[in-house]
Amino acid sequence: MSRIGKLPISIPAGVIVTVGKDNLVTVKGPKGELSQEVNPDIKVSVEDGTLSVVRPSDEKNHRSLHGLYRSLISNMVVGVSEGYRKELELVGVGYRASNNGQLLELSLGFTHSIHMMLPTEVKLETKSERNKNPQIILESCDKQLIGQVCAKIRSFRKPEPYKGKGIRFVGEVIRRKSGKAAGK
Repeated sequence: MSRIGKLPISIPAGVIVTVGKDNLVTVKGPKGELSQEVNPDIKVSVEDGTLSVVRPSDEKNHRSLHGLYRSLISNMVVGVSEGYRKELELVGVGYRASNNGQLLELSLGFTHSIHMMLPTEVKLETKSERNKNPQIILESCDKQLIGQVCAKIRSFRKPEPYKGKGIRFVGEVIRRKSGKAAGK
């Protein structure tokens, strides 16, 4: 049995989970509404405040889908009840971030500034305080979407190992390398 797949998902108060025809699982909560289509072989059932995912056999394909769909549905339940929050910081001289609604403008040491339009499901906030690195704060109910947006923003200037400059998550530790002078 899949260790993750067999765990029941407890549904918090204020969250409504419906399993429609074609195995479409819809989760509604105070932070929003998400839906996920589930493979027809996997059975999803809701009983008195808990949701369980059951697979029909021990085939390799069924075992892998069992844990996958349980995790996806669990992430949806957490997202609509609590939400997800990611914080990125810009480390480098002259690196700046500002936003105008859903439009993020980044100055990362290139000759031009980078403009990125974010999806409406992601709430965007930027902070720039004196003597601190600028921060980008993202909030959403969709874990996959917020992770994808963070990866895209981070890809503009990944943290490099020599000086540590770039876009990184708050609290992330970058493994540093010594330069050419270390061999002498």
